[in-house]
Amino acid sequence: MKKLRFNLSRMLLVFAFGLIPYYSIAQDVKPDKQEKKDLEQAALIANFNAIDTLISRKTFVLEADYLQDKYGNRVPVTSLLNFIKVDSLRVVLQTGSNYNSGYNGVGGVTAEGFIENFKVSKNMKNLTYAVSFSVMTTVGIYDIFMDISSDGNASATISGLNGGKLSWEGRFQNLYNSRFFKGQETY
Repeated sequence: MKKLRFNLSRMLLVFAFGLIPYYSIAQDVKPDKQEKKDLEQAALIANFNAIDTLISRKTFVLEADYLQDKYGNRVPVTSLLNFIKVDSLRVVLQTGSNYNSGYNGVGGVTAEGFIENFKVSKNMKNLTYAVSFSVMTTVGIYDIFMDISSDGNASATISGLNGGKLSWEGRFQNLYNSRFFKGQETY
């Protein structure tokens, strides 16, 4: 009797699992606008929480797609060579070019230093972050202001004591999933 129940149970399970593809094809319905909006909002909230973790651990990279000077001149750049890397207490600021060798060997400047005055502000309504900190490097002292949105876009403005200003615009990445090439530190 037990063997019959066991075989009958097994047969019912096989039959039930065999119907799953049939019903999933039969119910292949596209989500409506509200469902799409809810799914996008849920993804943004998940990204917002992931970004919160990266910021609190201080393990992130802003890979720049564009650089902009204080006069508003905006140029596309290679994100592999243009980045702001934050790793625990250390910061690396780098600009580079595919066409020149520059001071750092990659067509620009590489400055390294330690984080000071790290401050984070969350905007729960817009799902954005504002991060500010200072860094003292061998080429100067800089204040960095970053705006990070939950879709992964980020911008940073760096200002120095000499009145110069440079903005990075690009993608906010996990330090360990990022791709960048660090040049020699500029002295």
